[in-house]
Amino acid sequence: MSSILESSKQSFFPAMTKIVGTLGSKSRSVEVISSCLKAGMSVARFDFSWGDIDYHQGTLENLKLAVKSTKKLCAVMLDTVGPELQVVNKSEHSISLEADAFVVLTPDQDQEASPQLLPINFGGLAKAVKPGDTIFIGRYLFTGSETTSVSLEVSEVKGDDVVCVIKNSATLSGSLFTLHMSQIRIDLPTLTDADKEVLSTWGVRNNIDFLSLSCTRHADDVRHAREFLSKLGDLNQTQIFAKIENVEGLNNFDEILQESDGIILSRGNLGIDLPPEKVFLFQKAALYKCNMAGKAAVVTRVVDSMTDNLRPTRAEATDVANAVLDGSDAILLGAETLRGLYPVETITMVGKICAEAEKVYNQDLYYKKTVKFVGEPMTHLESIASSAVRAAVKVKASVIIVFTSSGRAARLIAKYKPSMPVLSVVIPRLKTNQLRWSFTGAFEARQSLIVRGLFPMLADPRHPAESTSATNESVLKVALDYGKVSGVIKSHDRVVICQKLGDASVIKIIELED
Repeated sequence: MSSILESSKQSFFPAMTKIVGTLGSKSRSVEVISSCLKAGMSVARFDFSWGDIDYHQGTLENLKLAVKSTKKLCAVMLDTVGPELQVVNKSEHSISLEADAFVVLTPDQDQEASPQLLPINFGGLAKAVKPGDTIFIGRYLFTGSETTSVSLEVSEVKGDDVVCVIKNSATLSGSLFTLHMSQIRIDLPTLTDADKEVLSTWGVRNNIDFLSLSCTRHADDVRHAREFLSKLGDLNQTQIFAKIENVEGLNNFDEILQESDGIILSRGNLGIDLPPEKVFLFQKAALYKCNMAGKAAVVTRVVDSMTDNLRPTRAEATDVANAVLDGSDAILLGAETLRGLYPVETITMVGKICAEAEKVYNQDLYYKKTVKFVGEPMTHLESIASSAVRAAVKVKASVIIVFTSSGRAARLIAKYKPSMPVLSVVIPRLKTNQLRWSFTGAFEARQSLIVRGLFPMLADPRHPAESTSATNESVLKVALDYGKVSGVIKSHDRVVICQKLGDASVIKIIELED
């Protein structure tokens, strides 16, 4: 109990859990992005549900400048629009809806939005719904605050129009509100033509690290996206994170997890598709499955109230900590950093809560569970990774250093969630297309920025990963110096090193002198 009152010590890495920040109107200047990086943001998310390519390109150029000035790596995530239904409010006037009144949803987008009529961007709504169905409308999804989002009940279907009863009074403001129908299938492709256009222009130009595939419903959605990316040059290295937003995605979760590189639990939409009392169960089950598969899991919608306030609610603070204790790799901030008043403070606060939760995380129990789940015989790499973590825990090492070129070894070590940071030294590999030379490694380094406890650094390309001990020693020296400068390694500390020597994988324990 007394430790609760002790002030938290600041370390070089704000937390082992990563923070994904959505960049937008309140967080696109070089100054604010620099502060976000210093506060602990390691992945920048670009949400194409709003804003055009030029707008996002401007933000990204500022991110590059911020990365240069702060010397902090940051990965780029592109979030697709997907089959998102939207109310089109061309005039951008606020629309006040009164409880118990009627409102008509129409696919005729030339109409003006009003309290009696809301034009939408989908022609098949009348065929998808029946009287008694529930439809939710809100800005940037639903904050849970019933003054900015509205619940409608379908009363009747007239041709292409849908007549609804308004269940609660609310004011909708801005040009964009999303529409969500509880447990109703929308017959639209997951990767739309607009998404493909953005990927083949903005995505290719900027070599995006992650694709967040909105509204993933089947493993086929991920396969189609991967097939599309494979034709776009370097984007064949882009990792696909499936965003689970509805019951259909939940029902096919195991197959989707197998196909994707990671999972985003979109709790905003899921909280509407699922009964509220079931949301926590899905979160715990999904995070457990991701952890055992060794794939990154990201939780969204954690501190909504910080969009307008400097402090989270007690429930939100507890929620962030529970996401960490449940095994989440990263916390994704949406509206909080996109249009919130306190983007930097939000990242700082979430980082502090994560760091406190990590101190009480039961690594020992988790390790045993994971080893048991993997079973025997283990693969060669899995055995090395689990042994490196066990050795680090036993000798109380301050850091694990792993040499890797594909990033796989580092991710496997991170899968066992060691209590100390894992420094992943990414050794670039030279490749050629007969016309020019290029190095691999930058993608691999940035893609570990979403994995809990994994901190990448790029090695000098003159040092191959599977080389003589002499060159490895010099790379190791660089890694140790980096650890010392960042304050992770002090004199007399023990360090566990995992590397390849020829065909053999070696785990070394070294103790540092003064």
